[in-house]
Amino acid sequence: MAEAEQPERLRRQVTVDDVHQLMGSSTPHFALQIRTRIGRLIADLPDDDPARQLGLREIARLEQLAYTGEVRGEGEPLPTLPSLGDDEPPRYVDGATAG
Repeated sequence: MAEAEQPERLRRQVTVDDVHQLMGSSTPHFALQIRTRIGRLIADLPDDDPARQLGLREIARLEQLAYTGEVRGEGEPLPTLPSLGDDEPPRYVDGATAG
């Protein structure tokens, strides 16, 4: 849950458990949204804080997950589904969030 859903986070130090709650069951579909939420959560923590260190590792994992995805169809008679490749740049669309 985000700070808006758990307002007590605003009144105390961020913990490793807070980062774990956001990590949850991350999937390629939501990886970039979760990455952003974790980034906001740990932004003000000192570099040596365990929650920040975990958050940075998780951000890197989520970016990898978002762009390379997950393999599907293993063990089943279905073809695997392609994901964006490591060499594919992120795509940005101008819109309401620009500016």
